[in-house]
Amino acid sequence: MKNKRYARERLIDKLIIPFCLALIMLTSAKLQAQETVSTNEQAAVTRIQLSPDEAVERAIRNNLSLESARAGLSTKKRASNLSWNQFIPNVTIAGVFNRDNEARSMSGYGAIEEIPLNPLFTNPMTGASLLPEGVPNFYGVVPYSMELPQWQFAGNIQASLSISAAMFENMRRLRLDYETGLLNYEKAKLQLERDVRKAYHNLLLLEENLALIHGSFANVERQVQMAQANYNAGLAPELTVLQARVARENMRPMIDQVENGLKLSMAQFAMFLGMDYNTEFELIHINASGISSNVIPLDVSEMITKAANGKPDIQELRQTILMLQSARRAQIYSLTPALSLSWNNTSAYMFWKDTLPAGVDKWSNTGAFSITFALRLHSLIPWSSDFQGIYNMNDQIKTATIGLAQLINGTEIEVYNTVLSLSRTQINARAQAETVRLAEQSYRLTEQAYRAGLQDYFQVQNAEQSLRQARVQLLEQQFNYLNGLIDLEYSIGVPFGTLSERSRQ
Repeated sequence: MKNKRYARERLIDKLIIPFCLALIMLTSAKLQAQETVSTNEQAAVTRIQLSPDEAVERAIRNNLSLESARAGLSTKKRASNLSWNQFIPNVTIAGVFNRDNEARSMSGYGAIEEIPLNPLFTNPMTGASLLPEGVPNFYGVVPYSMELPQWQFAGNIQASLSISAAMFENMRRLRLDYETGLLNYEKAKLQLERDVRKAYHNLLLLEENLALIHGSFANVERQVQMAQANYNAGLAPELTVLQARVARENMRPMIDQVENGLKLSMAQFAMFLGMDYNTEFELIHINASGISSNVIPLDVSEMITKAANGKPDIQELRQTILMLQSARRAQIYSLTPALSLSWNNTSAYMFWKDTLPAGVDKWSNTGAFSITFALRLHSLIPWSSDFQGIYNMNDQIKTATIGLAQLINGTEIEVYNTVLSLSRTQINARAQAETVRLAEQSYRLTEQAYRAGLQDYFQVQNAEQSLRQARVQLLEQQFNYLNGLIDLEYSIGVPFGTLSERSRQ
Protein backbone atom coordinates (compact mmCIF):
# COMPACT_ATOMS: atom_id res chain seq x y z
CA MET A 1 0.00 0.00 0.00
CA LYS A 2 2.84 2.25 0.87
CA ASN A 3 4.55 1.44 -2.41
CA LYS A 4 1.43 2.33 -4.37
CA ARG A 5 1.16 5.65 -2.58
CA TYR A 6 4.83 6.36 -3.29
CA ALA A 7 4.36 5.50 -6.97
CA ARG A 8 1.31 7.76 -7.15
CA GLU A 9 3.26 10.67 -5.67
CA ARG A 10 6.10 10.09 -8.13
CA LEU A 11 3.61 10.12 -10.99
CA ILE A 12 2.10 13.38 -9.75
CA ASP A 13 5.55 14.93 -9.48
CA LYS A 14 6.34 13.90 -13.04
CA LEU A 15 3.14 15.47 -14.34
CA ILE A 16 2.82 18.59 -12.18
CA ILE A 17 6.41 19.85 -12.31
CA PRO A 18 6.64 19.98 -16.15
CA PHE A 19 3.16 21.51 -16.26
CA CYS A 20 4.18 24.23 -13.81
CA LEU A 21 7.37 24.91 -15.74
CA ALA A 22 5.46 25.18 -18.99
CA LEU A 23 2.92 27.49 -17.34
CA ILE A 24 5.69 29.72 -16.00
CA MET A 25 7.39 29.88 -19.39
CA LEU A 26 4.10 30.66 -21.14
CA THR A 27 3.29 33.39 -18.65
CA SER A 28 6.78 34.87 -19.02
CA ALA A 29 6.52 34.85 -22.83
CA LYS A 30 3.11 36.48 -22.64
CA LEU A 31 4.37 39.21 -20.34
CA GLN A 32 7.38 39.76 -22.59
CA ALA A 33 5.12 40.00 -25.63
CA GLN A 34 2.92 42.51 -23.81
CA GLU A 35 5.98 44.54 -22.89
CA THR A 36 7.15 44.44 -26.53
CA VAL A 37 3.74 45.55 -27.77
CA SER A 38 3.66 48.30 -25.16
CA THR A 39 7.15 49.42 -26.21
CA ASN A 40 6.13 49.40 -29.88
CA GLU A 41 2.99 51.35 -29.09
CA GLN A 42 5.03 53.90 -27.17
CA ALA A 43 7.45 54.16 -30.11
CA ALA A 44 4.54 54.46 -32.52
CA VAL A 45 2.94 57.32 -30.60
CA THR A 46 6.23 59.20 -30.19
CA ARG A 47 5.63 62.63 -31.61
CA ILE A 48 8.33 64.76 -33.17
CA GLN A 49 8.33 68.34 -31.98
CA LEU A 50 8.76 70.51 -35.04
CA SER A 51 9.37 74.24 -35.07
CA PRO A 52 8.99 76.38 -38.22
CA ASP A 53 12.78 76.64 -38.61
CA GLU A 54 13.20 72.87 -38.22
CA ALA A 55 10.46 72.26 -40.78
CA VAL A 56 12.25 74.55 -43.24
CA GLU A 57 15.56 72.79 -42.58
CA ARG A 58 14.02 69.37 -43.23
CA ALA A 59 12.34 70.57 -46.42
CA ILE A 60 15.56 72.07 -47.78
CA ARG A 61 17.47 68.89 -46.96
CA ASN A 62 14.95 66.36 -48.30
CA ASN A 63 12.94 68.09 -51.02
CA LEU A 64 13.50 66.29 -54.34
CA SER A 65 12.99 69.36 -56.54
CA LEU A 66 15.63 71.24 -54.58
CA GLU A 67 17.96 68.24 -54.78
CA SER A 68 17.63 68.31 -58.57
CA ALA A 69 18.46 72.01 -58.57
CA ARG A 70 21.57 71.31 -56.47
CA ALA A 71 22.74 68.71 -58.99
CA GLY A 72 22.35 71.16 -61.87
CA LEU A 73 24.17 73.85 -59.88
CA SER A 74 27.08 71.47 -59.29
CA THR A 75 27.37 70.92 -63.05
CA LYS A 76 27.46 74.66 -63.74
CA LYS A 77 30.02 75.26 -61.00
CA ARG A 78 32.34 72.64 -62.45
CA ALA A 79 31.97 74.12 -65.94
CA SER A 80 32.78 77.60 -64.59
CA ASN A 81 35.85 76.45 -62.64
CA LEU A 82 37.20 74.59 -65.69
CA SER A 83 36.30 77.18 -68.33
CA TRP A 84 40.01 77.56 -69.14
CA ASN A 85 40.13 73.99 -70.52
CA GLN A 86 39.16 75.24 -73.97
CA PHE A 87 42.77 76.43 -74.31
CA ILE A 88 44.10 72.88 -73.91
CA PRO A 89 45.43 71.80 -77.33
CA ASN A 90 43.76 68.94 -79.12
CA VAL A 91 46.33 66.15 -79.17
CA THR A 92 45.72 62.96 -81.15
CA ILE A 93 47.95 59.89 -81.33
CA ALA A 94 47.19 57.13 -83.82
CA GLY A 95 48.89 53.91 -84.90
CA VAL A 96 47.96 51.94 -88.03
CA PHE A 97 48.92 48.50 -89.32
CA ASN A 98 48.02 48.01 -92.95
CA ARG A 99 48.64 45.43 -95.69
CA ASP A 100 48.41 46.19 -99.39
CA ASN A 101 45.96 44.04 -101.29
CA GLU A 102 48.46 43.65 -104.18
CA ALA A 103 52.25 43.53 -104.19
CA ARG A 104 54.08 46.63 -105.51
CA SER A 105 57.61 47.16 -106.75
CA MET A 106 60.13 50.00 -106.65
CA SER A 107 62.79 50.73 -109.30
CA GLY A 108 65.59 53.26 -109.66
CA TYR A 109 69.39 53.72 -109.97
CA GLY A 110 71.94 53.13 -107.35
CA ALA A 111 75.73 53.11 -106.86
CA ILE A 112 77.19 49.63 -106.56
CA GLU A 113 80.12 49.36 -104.13
CA GLU A 114 83.04 47.18 -105.24
CA ILE A 115 85.89 45.53 -103.46
CA PRO A 116 89.27 47.38 -103.90
CA LEU A 117 90.54 45.14 -106.77
CA ASN A 118 89.67 47.49 -109.57
CA PRO A 119 93.03 48.49 -111.18
CA LEU A 120 91.71 51.97 -111.88
CA PHE A 121 91.52 52.73 -108.14
CA THR A 122 94.45 50.65 -106.83
CA ASN A 123 98.23 51.03 -106.73
CA PRO A 124 99.68 48.40 -109.10
CA MET A 125 102.76 48.04 -106.98
CA THR A 126 101.23 47.75 -103.54
CA GLY A 127 97.55 46.99 -104.33
CA ALA A 128 96.42 49.81 -101.98
CA SER A 129 93.33 51.92 -102.75
CA LEU A 130 94.00 55.27 -104.38
CA LEU A 131 90.65 56.75 -103.12
CA PRO A 132 90.63 59.17 -100.19
CA GLU A 133 90.06 57.65 -96.78
CA GLY A 134 86.38 57.08 -96.12
CA VAL A 135 85.29 57.04 -99.77
CA PRO A 136 84.12 53.59 -100.80
CA ASN A 137 85.40 51.96 -103.87
CA PHE A 138 82.48 51.60 -106.33
CA TYR A 139 82.03 50.58 -109.81
CA GLY A 140 79.47 52.67 -111.70
CA VAL A 141 75.68 53.28 -111.28
CA VAL A 142 73.28 50.53 -112.22
CA PRO A 143 69.48 50.37 -112.35
CA TYR A 144 67.64 48.27 -109.83
CA SER A 145 64.07 47.02 -109.27
CA MET A 146 62.72 45.42 -106.05
CA GLU A 147 59.42 44.37 -104.55
CA LEU A 148 57.86 46.64 -101.87
CA PRO A 149 56.65 45.03 -98.63
CA GLN A 150 52.89 44.58 -98.26
CA TRP A 151 52.94 45.06 -94.47
CA GLN A 152 53.49 48.56 -93.11
CA PHE A 153 53.14 50.32 -89.75
CA ALA A 154 52.54 54.05 -89.39
CA GLY A 155 52.34 56.19 -86.23
CA ASN A 156 50.92 59.71 -86.22
CA ILE A 157 50.80 62.47 -83.60
CA GLN A 158 48.93 65.69 -84.20
CA ALA A 159 48.35 68.76 -82.01
CA SER A 160 46.20 71.78 -82.79
CA LEU A 161 44.92 74.87 -80.96
CA SER A 162 42.51 77.54 -82.08
CA ILE A 163 42.42 80.93 -80.34
CA SER A 164 39.78 83.60 -80.86
CA ALA A 165 38.26 86.51 -78.96
CA ALA A 166 35.00 84.59 -78.61
CA MET A 167 36.74 81.99 -76.43
CA PHE A 168 37.42 84.56 -73.71
CA GLU A 169 33.81 85.69 -73.79
CA ASN A 170 32.70 82.08 -73.49
CA MET A 171 34.72 81.83 -70.27
CA ARG A 172 32.88 84.84 -68.89
CA ARG A 173 29.55 83.42 -70.04
CA LEU A 174 30.20 80.18 -68.14
CA ARG A 175 30.81 82.19 -64.97
CA LEU A 176 27.58 84.09 -65.58
CA ASP A 177 25.79 80.80 -66.13
CA TYR A 178 27.01 79.56 -62.75
CA GLU A 179 25.89 82.79 -61.08
CA THR A 180 22.50 82.37 -62.75
CA GLY A 181 22.33 78.85 -61.38
CA LEU A 182 23.07 80.19 -57.90
CA LEU A 183 20.25 82.71 -58.21
CA ASN A 184 17.86 80.03 -59.47
CA TYR A 185 18.78 77.76 -56.60
CA GLU A 186 18.36 80.52 -54.02
CA LYS A 187 15.03 81.47 -55.56
CA ALA A 188 13.80 77.87 -55.39
CA LYS A 189 15.00 77.61 -51.78
CA LEU A 190 13.26 80.85 -50.79
CA GLN A 191 10.04 79.76 -52.48
CA LEU A 192 10.23 76.43 -50.66
CA GLU A 193 10.82 78.16 -47.33
CA ARG A 194 7.94 80.55 -47.97
CA ASP A 195 5.56 77.70 -48.80
CA VAL A 196 6.67 75.64 -45.77
CA ARG A 197 6.16 78.53 -43.36
CA LYS A 198 2.73 79.34 -44.76
CA ALA A 199 1.73 75.67 -44.65
CA TYR A 200 2.95 75.54 -41.05
CA HIS A 201 0.68 78.48 -40.19
CA ASN A 202 -2.26 76.85 -41.96
CA LEU A 203 -1.78 73.70 -39.88
CA LEU A 204 -1.71 75.81 -36.73
CA LEU A 205 -4.94 77.45 -37.86
CA LEU A 206 -6.54 74.03 -38.32
CA GLU A 207 -5.40 72.95 -34.86
CA GLU A 208 -6.72 76.13 -33.28
CA ASN A 209 -10.02 75.69 -35.11
CA LEU A 210 -10.25 72.10 -33.88
CA ALA A 211 -9.53 73.26 -30.33
CA LEU A 212 -12.37 75.81 -30.61
CA ILE A 213 -14.73 73.11 -31.84
CA HIS A 214 -13.76 70.87 -28.91
CA GLY A 215 -14.40 73.80 -26.59
CA SER A 216 -17.79 74.34 -28.18
CA PHE A 217 -18.56 70.65 -27.75
CA ALA A 218 -17.67 70.95 -24.06
CA ASN A 219 -20.04 73.93 -23.80
CA VAL A 220 -22.81 71.97 -25.48
CA GLU A 221 -22.16 69.06 -23.10
CA ARG A 222 -22.51 71.44 -20.18
CA GLN A 223 -25.70 72.80 -21.68
CA VAL A 224 -27.12 69.28 -21.83
CA GLN A 225 -26.38 68.87 -18.13
CA MET A 226 -27.99 72.23 -17.35
CA ALA A 227 -31.04 71.31 -19.45
CA GLN A 228 -31.33 68.02 -17.57
CA ALA A 229 -30.99 69.83 -14.22
CA ASN A 230 -33.64 72.39 -15.21
CA TYR A 231 -35.92 69.61 -16.39
CA ASN A 232 -35.49 67.74 -13.11
CA ALA A 233 -36.25 70.96 -11.22
CA GLY A 234 -39.32 71.63 -13.33
CA LEU A 235 -37.86 74.77 -14.90
CA ALA A 236 -37.64 73.44 -18.47
CA PRO A 237 -39.68 71.01 -20.57
CA GLU A 238 -38.33 67.70 -21.84
CA LEU A 239 -38.14 69.20 -25.33
CA THR A 240 -35.28 71.44 -24.17
CA VAL A 241 -33.31 68.40 -23.02
CA LEU A 242 -33.88 66.69 -26.35
CA GLN A 243 -32.83 69.79 -28.28
CA ALA A 244 -29.63 70.04 -26.27
CA ARG A 245 -28.83 66.38 -26.91
CA VAL A 246 -29.54 66.75 -30.66
CA ALA A 247 -27.18 69.76 -30.82
CA ARG A 248 -24.50 67.76 -29.06
CA GLU A 249 -24.80 64.80 -31.44
CA ASN A 250 -24.82 67.09 -34.47
CA MET A 251 -21.38 68.36 -33.48
CA ARG A 252 -19.75 64.92 -33.54
CA PRO A 253 -19.64 64.62 -37.38
CA MET A 254 -18.20 68.13 -37.54
CA ILE A 255 -15.44 67.19 -35.12
CA ASP A 256 -14.67 64.02 -37.09
CA GLN A 257 -14.54 65.96 -40.34
CA VAL A 258 -12.15 68.59 -38.98
CA GLU A 259 -9.95 65.91 -37.36
CA ASN A 260 -9.73 63.95 -40.62
CA GLY A 261 -8.90 67.12 -42.53
CA LEU A 262 -6.15 67.92 -40.03
CA LYS A 263 -4.71 64.38 -40.31
CA LEU A 264 -4.67 64.61 -44.11
CA SER A 265 -2.99 68.02 -44.01
CA MET A 266 -0.43 66.69 -41.53
CA ALA A 267 0.32 63.72 -43.82
CA GLN A 268 0.77 65.98 -46.84
CA PHE A 269 3.00 68.32 -44.85
CA ALA A 270 5.13 65.39 -43.64
CA MET A 271 5.66 64.14 -47.20
CA PHE A 272 6.48 67.69 -48.25
CA LEU A 273 9.32 67.60 -45.70
CA GLY A 274 10.57 64.24 -46.95
CA MET A 275 9.12 62.21 -44.06
CA ASP A 276 6.69 59.28 -44.03
CA TYR A 277 3.06 60.24 -44.37
CA ASN A 278 2.20 58.61 -41.01
CA THR A 279 4.86 60.52 -39.08
CA GLU A 280 3.30 62.22 -36.10
CA PHE A 281 4.72 65.58 -35.12
CA GLU A 282 3.79 68.32 -32.73
CA LEU A 283 3.73 71.90 -33.93
CA ILE A 284 4.99 74.69 -31.73
CA HIS A 285 2.17 77.18 -31.29
CA ILE A 286 3.14 80.76 -31.90
CA ASN A 287 1.72 83.88 -30.37
CA ALA A 288 -0.49 85.30 -33.08
CA SER A 289 -2.80 87.21 -30.76
CA GLY A 290 -0.54 90.25 -30.55
CA ILE A 291 -0.94 91.33 -34.16
CA SER A 292 -4.10 93.26 -33.38
CA SER A 293 -2.17 95.59 -31.07
CA ASN A 294 1.44 95.46 -32.31
CA VAL A 295 1.72 97.89 -35.20
CA ILE A 296 4.67 97.39 -37.57
CA PRO A 297 5.61 100.56 -39.45
CA LEU A 298 5.67 99.72 -43.16
CA ASP A 299 6.99 102.45 -45.44
CA VAL A 300 5.56 101.71 -48.89
CA SER A 301 8.28 103.61 -50.75
CA GLU A 302 11.02 101.80 -48.84
CA MET A 303 9.38 98.44 -49.41
CA ILE A 304 9.03 99.09 -53.14
CA THR A 305 12.69 100.11 -53.40
CA LYS A 306 13.78 96.95 -51.60
CA ALA A 307 11.54 94.82 -53.81
CA ALA A 308 12.93 96.37 -57.02
CA ASN A 309 16.44 95.38 -55.93
CA GLY A 310 15.98 92.29 -53.81
CA LYS A 311 13.05 90.28 -55.13
CA PRO A 312 14.39 86.91 -56.38
CA ASP A 313 12.30 87.03 -59.56
CA ILE A 314 13.74 90.42 -60.52
CA GLN A 315 17.32 89.34 -59.75
CA GLU A 316 16.83 86.24 -61.87
CA LEU A 317 15.59 88.25 -64.87
CA ARG A 318 18.47 90.73 -64.56
CA GLN A 319 20.91 87.84 -64.63
CA THR A 320 19.17 86.46 -67.70
CA ILE A 321 19.71 89.79 -69.48
CA LEU A 322 23.42 89.65 -68.60
CA MET A 323 23.57 86.16 -70.10
CA LEU A 324 21.94 87.38 -73.32
CA GLN A 325 24.36 90.30 -73.57
CA SER A 326 27.31 87.94 -73.13
CA ALA A 327 25.94 85.65 -75.84
CA ARG A 328 25.64 88.64 -78.19
CA ARG A 329 29.27 89.66 -77.56
CA ALA A 330 30.41 86.11 -78.26
CA GLN A 331 28.46 86.20 -81.52
CA ILE A 332 30.15 89.48 -82.50
CA TYR A 333 33.64 88.23 -81.53
CA SER A 334 33.13 85.18 -83.73
CA LEU A 335 33.36 87.52 -86.75
CA THR A 336 36.94 88.53 -85.89
CA PRO A 337 40.01 86.67 -87.24
CA ALA A 338 40.92 83.42 -85.51
CA LEU A 339 44.41 82.06 -84.91
CA SER A 340 45.06 78.34 -85.42
CA LEU A 341 48.26 76.52 -84.45
CA SER A 342 48.88 73.03 -85.76
CA TRP A 343 51.70 70.50 -85.61
CA ASN A 344 51.83 66.90 -86.83
CA ASN A 345 54.37 64.15 -87.37
CA THR A 346 54.00 60.77 -89.07
CA SER A 347 56.49 57.89 -88.84
CA ALA A 348 56.14 54.79 -91.04
CA TYR A 349 57.98 51.49 -90.99
CA MET A 350 58.04 49.10 -93.98
CA PHE A 351 58.86 45.43 -93.45
CA TRP A 352 61.50 44.90 -96.18
CA LYS A 353 62.56 41.37 -97.01
CA ASP A 354 65.53 42.16 -99.27
CA THR A 355 68.68 44.11 -98.72
CA LEU A 356 67.97 47.79 -99.43
CA PRO A 357 70.05 49.80 -101.84
CA ALA A 358 72.09 52.72 -100.61
CA GLY A 359 69.95 55.69 -99.44
CA VAL A 360 66.81 53.63 -98.80
CA ASP A 361 65.68 53.39 -95.16
CA LYS A 362 63.02 51.24 -93.53
CA TRP A 363 61.73 54.25 -91.56
CA SER A 364 60.21 57.39 -93.09
CA ASN A 365 59.24 60.58 -91.15
CA THR A 366 57.04 63.41 -92.34
CA GLY A 367 55.47 66.35 -90.49
CA ALA A 368 54.88 70.09 -90.42
CA PHE A 369 54.07 73.04 -88.12
CA SER A 370 51.59 75.67 -89.33
CA ILE A 371 50.17 78.98 -88.14
CA THR A 372 46.90 80.05 -89.72
CA PHE A 373 44.88 83.27 -89.55
CA ALA A 374 41.34 82.81 -90.77
CA LEU A 375 38.53 85.30 -91.34
CA ARG A 376 35.09 84.30 -92.52
CA LEU A 377 34.37 86.97 -95.09
CA HIS A 378 30.88 85.72 -95.83
CA SER A 379 29.90 86.35 -92.17
CA LEU A 380 30.64 90.06 -92.58
CA ILE A 381 27.78 90.47 -95.01
CA PRO A 382 24.87 92.20 -93.18
CA TRP A 383 22.41 89.67 -94.58
CA SER A 384 24.38 86.60 -93.48
CA SER A 385 23.11 84.17 -90.88
CA ASP A 386 25.72 85.35 -88.37
CA PHE A 387 24.56 88.94 -88.62
CA GLN A 388 20.95 87.81 -88.37
CA GLY A 389 21.88 85.94 -85.18
CA ILE A 390 23.22 89.19 -83.73
CA TYR A 391 20.02 91.00 -84.67
CA ASN A 392 17.97 88.24 -83.04
CA MET A 393 20.01 88.54 -79.85
CA ASN A 394 19.34 92.29 -79.82
CA ASP A 395 15.61 91.61 -80.07
CA GLN A 396 15.77 89.08 -77.23
CA ILE A 397 17.62 91.54 -75.02
CA LYS A 398 15.08 94.23 -75.80
CA THR A 399 12.20 91.88 -75.01
CA ALA A 400 13.81 90.80 -71.73
CA THR A 401 14.44 94.44 -70.76
CA ILE A 402 10.80 95.28 -71.39
CA GLY A 403 9.80 92.23 -69.34
CA LEU A 404 12.05 93.45 -66.51
CA ALA A 405 10.37 96.84 -66.53
CA GLN A 406 6.95 95.18 -66.47
CA LEU A 407 8.02 92.90 -63.62
CA ILE A 408 9.28 95.86 -61.59
CA ASN A 409 6.00 97.72 -62.16
CA GLY A 410 4.00 94.65 -61.24
CA THR A 411 6.12 94.17 -58.11
CA GLU A 412 5.49 97.76 -57.07
CA ILE A 413 1.73 97.19 -57.33
CA GLU A 414 2.08 93.84 -55.58
CA VAL A 415 4.01 95.34 -52.65
CA TYR A 416 1.61 98.28 -52.42
CA ASN A 417 -1.37 95.92 -52.40
CA THR A 418 0.28 93.67 -49.81
CA VAL A 419 0.99 96.57 -47.47
CA LEU A 420 -2.60 97.81 -47.82
CA SER A 421 -3.90 94.27 -47.22
CA LEU A 422 -1.77 93.93 -44.10
CA SER A 423 -3.02 97.24 -42.78
CA ARG A 424 -6.61 96.26 -43.55
CA THR A 425 -6.13 92.84 -41.96
CA GLN A 426 -4.71 94.42 -38.82
CA ILE A 427 -7.68 96.77 -38.54
CA ASN A 428 -10.08 93.87 -39.09
CA ALA A 429 -8.25 91.85 -36.44
CA ARG A 430 -8.71 94.63 -33.91
CA ALA A 431 -12.38 94.89 -34.72
CA GLN A 432 -12.73 91.12 -34.61
CA ALA A 433 -11.04 90.97 -31.22
CA GLU A 434 -13.64 93.39 -29.91
CA THR A 435 -16.37 91.25 -31.52
CA VAL A 436 -15.00 88.18 -29.70
CA ARG A 437 -15.06 90.06 -26.40
CA LEU A 438 -18.68 91.09 -26.93
CA ALA A 439 -19.65 87.59 -28.07
CA GLU A 440 -18.07 86.08 -24.95
CA GLN A 441 -19.99 88.50 -22.75
CA SER A 442 -23.22 87.80 -24.62
CA TYR A 443 -22.74 84.05 -24.33
CA ARG A 444 -21.95 84.28 -20.62
CA LEU A 445 -25.07 86.35 -19.88
CA THR A 446 -27.28 84.15 -22.06
CA GLU A 447 -26.01 81.03 -20.32
CA GLN A 448 -26.68 82.55 -16.90
CA ALA A 449 -30.21 83.43 -17.96
CA TYR A 450 -30.70 79.92 -19.34
CA ARG A 451 -29.49 78.40 -16.07
CA ALA A 452 -32.07 80.55 -14.25
CA GLY A 453 -34.80 79.49 -16.68
CA LEU A 454 -35.18 82.93 -18.23
CA GLN A 455 -33.94 81.99 -21.72
CA ASP A 456 -34.67 79.02 -23.96
CA TYR A 457 -32.05 76.70 -25.37
CA PHE A 458 -32.08 78.24 -28.87
CA GLN A 459 -30.82 81.55 -27.47
CA VAL A 460 -27.92 79.79 -25.80
CA GLN A 461 -27.16 77.81 -28.96
CA ASN A 462 -27.18 80.94 -31.12
CA ALA A 463 -24.92 82.77 -28.68
CA GLU A 464 -22.49 79.85 -28.64
CA GLN A 465 -22.37 79.62 -32.45
CA SER A 466 -21.80 83.38 -32.71
CA LEU A 467 -18.92 83.13 -30.25
CA ARG A 468 -17.34 80.23 -32.14
CA GLN A 469 -17.63 82.00 -35.48
CA ALA A 470 -16.13 85.19 -34.05
CA ARG A 471 -13.15 83.27 -32.64
CA VAL A 472 -12.58 81.40 -35.92
CA GLN A 473 -12.69 84.64 -37.91
CA LEU A 474 -10.22 86.23 -35.49
CA LEU A 475 -7.83 83.31 -35.94
CA GLU A 476 -8.13 83.58 -39.72
CA GLN A 477 -7.33 87.27 -39.60
CA GLN A 478 -4.31 86.68 -37.37
CA PHE A 479 -2.81 83.93 -39.51
CA ASN A 480 -3.64 85.76 -42.75
CA TYR A 481 -1.61 88.66 -41.37
CA LEU A 482 1.36 86.39 -40.66
CA ASN A 483 1.18 84.83 -44.13
CA GLY A 484 0.96 88.28 -45.68
CA LEU A 485 4.14 89.28 -43.87
CA ILE A 486 5.87 86.18 -45.23
CA ASP A 487 4.81 87.11 -48.79
CA LEU A 488 6.08 90.65 -48.21
CA GLU A 489 9.43 89.34 -46.91
CA TYR A 490 9.82 87.27 -50.06
CA SER A 491 8.91 90.22 -52.29
CA ILE A 492 11.37 92.67 -50.75
CA GLY A 493 14.14 90.07 -50.49
CA VAL A 494 14.75 90.14 -46.72
CA PRO A 495 15.30 87.02 -44.53
CA PHE A 496 12.13 85.33 -43.36
CA GLY A 497 11.22 86.41 -39.86
CA THR A 498 12.44 89.98 -40.30
CA LEU A 499 8.85 91.26 -40.18
CA SER A 500 6.84 88.26 -38.94
CA GLU A 501 8.94 87.89 -35.78
CA ARG A 502 8.52 91.57 -34.98
CA SER A 503 4.74 91.19 -35.23
CA ARG A 504 4.72 88.62 -32.42
CA GLN A 505 7.01 90.46 -30.01
